[in-house]
Amino acid sequence: MQNYIAIGICGLLATVIFLVANYVQSGKMERQEDAQVIAKQSLFFRDLPDGSVGVILASNGQMIAQVEGQAGFIRGILRAMARERRIRKISSDQPFELSSHSDGRLTLIDTATNNRIDLESFGKDNAAEFSVFLKSAR
Repeated sequence: MQNYIAIGICGLLATVIFLVANYVQSGKMERQEDAQVIAKQSLFFRDLPDGSVGVILASNGQMIAQVEGQAGFIRGILRAMARERRIRKISSDQPFELSSHSDGRLTLIDTATNNRIDLESFGKDNAAEFSVFLKSAR
């Protein structure tokens, strides 16, 4: 009896996976258009000699913030994006674009790779760590 239940569950899971994969591949699952951008900043993130990370405006080279200590979320996001650049052998000459949208979302886009991270999906507190960089630039 238990074997029939296990086979049934496996069959159901396989069917769900097939249907989801088919739906995604069909092109019906399209990315929604972004809400209006209310604030945007092009930024460089540079390692500093003291181990901190400098947040620098791409427009004028002014350092607007310095991330010290672990700052786990910020460093984690930046490491992931830097890793992608290293894999693709892309230099760090192009800035990142940090945008705040009218619907409350906050996005970080690597202009070199076009990778995008929706920061609010990691929670408001984590997204707030990046939103400070928009406020500092004003």
